[in-house]
Amino acid sequence: VQLQASGGGLVQAGGSLRLSCAASGRTINRYIMGWFRQAPGKEREFAAGISWSGGTTYYADSVKGRFTISRDNAKNTVYLEMNSLNPEDTAVYYCAADTSGISYSGNYYYTRAYKYDYWGQGTQVTVSS
Repeated sequence: VQLQASGGGLVQAGGSLRLSCAASGRTINRYIMGWFRQAPGKEREFAAGISWSGGTTYYADSVKGRFTISRDNAKNTVYLEMNSLNPEDTAVYYCAADTSGISYSGNYYYTRAYKYDYWGQGTQVTVSS
């Protein structure tokens, strides 16, 4: 499966962006999907994850209440709506797919990058103060 992330850009603090992750090659309707981010000089970190049905979502504490992950399986696309952005949100954002087909209880595996076996190329988000 190929993942194409888009929607990044430059925004002022307090602003909003909507990232999209379009999948091709396979349908993603049975895959857990996640968004991760990597700031300069830092390790890649989990931002948000969503179950294959969209009924379960998880967020990193740093984005909870500001970011919303969603999916449209008919469009084979996952979204990340980001509001109240601040400079600490500046990073390259990656979407990823866990194609194992396993349903997890709790958020542990959603937050683990090693569980995702397909990754998009990343989209840059820059938040100015």
